[in-house]
Amino acid sequence: MVKRVSKRVSEIVFLIAAGGSIYYLIEIWFRGFSHWTMFVLGGVTLTFCSFQGEVMHWSEPMWIQIIRAVLFLTSLEFMTGIICNKWLKIGIWDYRDQPFQLCGQICLPFMVMFSGLLCLAIVLGGVVLWGVYGEEKPEFHVL
Repeated sequence: MVKRVSKRVSEIVFLIAAGGSIYYLIEIWFRGFSHWTMFVLGGVTLTFCSFQGEVMHWSEPMWIQIIRAVLFLTSLEFMTGIICNKWLKIGIWDYRDQPFQLCGQICLPFMVMFSGLLCLAIVLGGVVLWGVYGEEKPEFHVL
């Protein structure tokens, strides 16, 4: 029991570190800067993408996993934006100039763009859990 819990904690820490680092570097590459909250958001999102597939034994089509992950990430992004950008006035991002935006914190174009990244995150998370930690081998289905 202790060994299983220890293994799960290791998986979570690894996924948070990997997802946070990857997303932080993507932001640096495209925007020229980032914020530590984006590291956390990227890490939590990769962890979610990995475990949501594992919980369903990789039986769901990829498009359902992507929709679930997009809704999860968009919810986190909205909450993070309200806290950091509106309440604390840190000003990490502002989507007010984007179409189909809500309070300047989320917008449809970025939801669509993130869906591609989330597809990669689902695959990466599944492969890491299987290849590094010996979890169930993921089988990705389009339909």
